[in-house]
Amino acid sequence: MIDLYKVGKALCSAIFYPLYRIKVVGKENIPKEGPVIICSNHISNFDPPVVGITNSRNIYFLAKEELFKNKFIGGILKRVHAFPIKRGMRDRDALRKGIQILNENHALGLFPEGTRQRSGEIGKGLAGVGFFALRSKALIVPCAIIGPYEKWKPLKVVYGKPMNITSFREQKASAQDVTDHIMEEIRQLHKFHSE
Repeated sequence: MIDLYKVGKALCSAIFYPLYRIKVVGKENIPKEGPVIICSNHISNFDPPVVGITNSRNIYFLAKEELFKNKFIGGILKRVHAFPIKRGMRDRDALRKGIQILNENHALGLFPEGTRQRSGEIGKGLAGVGFFALRSKALIVPCAIIGPYEKWKPLKVVYGKPMNITSFREQKASAQDVTDHIMEEIRQLHKFHSE
């Protein structure tokens, strides 16, 4: 069977890199193996493929449940490692699936804001992201996508150093506290690399 993830990655690379003149910073910060959660700000529907093509890991993404209602589109999404989640990231089945993916040493891609921020500002993250971080042994890699997505104008994708949240686990911090900490790292990356 054709590996649709590889095919999609090759096609998206061929289109997006020249179209948006993508520049990647900090790619070396992504662990080559072991469980990792890549957390990015969310400014466009193109964010998942852009995160997917700018690093070497095969990433499993959460996608809103509505996208899977069409059987054809849903079938494609599943073959490119996406799985559904209900709005608000309180879907127990999706949370279990995400933890399973991390326990199998894969990479999980999350957009903590839960919805696109068209203004370019970075919004508040949902607690579900902190849940994944606290319930797994994954390192968290913050990612800032600095747009906008405009033809022939540079788009920057910045990966920060892996975050170890062991101290949060030891302190029994709340999922929201962890999410807020991750979002602050993303804001700092965005601010530093936008200047």
